[in-house]
Amino acid sequence: MADVLDNKRAATRFRILVEIAERQPAVSQGEIAEAVGVTSQAVSEYIRELVDDGLVEMEGRSRYRVTKEGVDLLLRDATEVRRFVDHVTEDVLGSVQEDAAIATDDLEEGETVTLSMRDGLFHASPGESGEATGITTTAAEAGQDVGVTGFEGVVDLEPGSVTVLQIPPIRSGGSRVVDDEAVAAAVDEAELVVAAGVEAVVALRDADAEPAVSFAGGEVAAEAAGRGLDVLVAATTDAVGRVTDALRDADVTYEVSEAR
Repeated sequence: MADVLDNKRAATRFRILVEIAERQPAVSQGEIAEAVGVTSQAVSEYIRELVDDGLVEMEGRSRYRVTKEGVDLLLRDATEVRRFVDHVTEDVLGSVQEDAAIATDDLEEGETVTLSMRDGLFHASPGESGEATGITTTAAEAGQDVGVTGFEGVVDLEPGSVTVLQIPPIRSGGSRVVDDEAVAAAVDEAELVVAAGVEAVVALRDADAEPAVSFAGGEVAAEAAGRGLDVLVAATTDAVGRVTDALRDADVTYEVSEAR
């Protein structure tokens, strides 16, 4: 479990720090107390402790600001909470709900199957040969979608990585100054190719590669990498920041390179 959820005091301290960050610099302890569900006196004590720990600094009467150390702590704790929520929704609740998979063979309703991830999609195969299993809720022919519930175990999945290939904007030459061979080589190493920006789409097409999507590249790449795929995002330089922001938010490993 995330450290911030270990006990009520840690959770309250986290929530108060979040409230300060949201309201700074003019901080009403009464409003925070109402939002968090504690007394104003308790909020005052927590704030004093946060100041002593260097996570919050006082700028004047009822004026506080979260320090860099406080921001770093919030980011770290928020990441832990997000991972815990993902564990609950995917691993815990996933075991009692129904999901869909692609049948690799003909399957009957009520059959035990082994689950695996291929090309970013769940597949169900007859038998219990793998680490993750389930029970089919429908019959299906090979290649059809099949309902699965009663999940046990964890699907063996190595997270993928993302390469962000910078493509110059049109004012700097756009796709015309791109090394097509470098783009083609990057495409060959990827399992999924997406684009962000018109120049990026054209650069991929010049290298005989059609992007799977040409918008929301960072979000798509993050989702695909989370499903085990290695992804290439060809992104116009102006769009690189938006792509990498989405990847960082999803805690996805990535590297940025140039195509010229």
